[in-house]
Amino acid sequence: MTSVVLSLSALLAVSALSAPAAAAAPSAGVPAGWEAVDAAELARIGEEADARRAPLAAEDAAAEPELLAVESVANGRFAATEVNYAAPNTGVLRARSAEFGGSWESFAFEWDETTQTYALKSLANNRYVAVEKNYTGSAQNVLRARSTSVGGWERFVLYYNESLDRYALQSTLNGLFVTMENSYTGTLQYALRARSADITGSWEEFVLHPLAA
Repeated sequence: MTSVVLSLSALLAVSALSAPAAAAAPSAGVPAGWEAVDAAELARIGEEADARRAPLAAEDAAAEPELLAVESVANGRFAATEVNYAAPNTGVLRARSAEFGGSWESFAFEWDETTQTYALKSLANNRYVAVEKNYTGSAQNVLRARSTSVGGWERFVLYYNESLDRYALQSTLNGLFVTMENSYTGTLQYALRARSADITGSWEEFVLHPLAA
């Protein structure tokens, strides 16, 4: 997939995604007011915002993914893929960019009709985002762009709250919501981790920005 590098002004010229129509009813355990968002709604929103689409993947020409930047509500920063981190944290996702700089903050949301879930592909390294369930300590369940294919570790449900105008991601691997670790320090400060059993506030909430030409 070809990376799309945009200036900050081009990104901010397009407002954050507008409210989608209601999709399926929230799954069990999802707080009231949060609705699942499918590919048709995400595509419609992108078209209304004049968003640029990612090139079709050769192996999946029927589904055109949406290119999005993910902004944490808790700290107002964009999620970036840390491609320069050393192993075992190469490709960790962190909400640490004060502005949109290009492919490091770009993600393709690829819809799978069978599972009704999304896979997130980082344009920084063309790897899929996985939940590192087997990590231990403060890094357990960290999100990391490191997979060349998609399985259960790389699947997410996307939710939208109309009253808040915010989004949330739930891992299908462990059923937990993605959280931005605002209180962490060091190399994992602002890391994204699938570790919350509920959507309790801004730490689990995100704004999605379509990437415009």
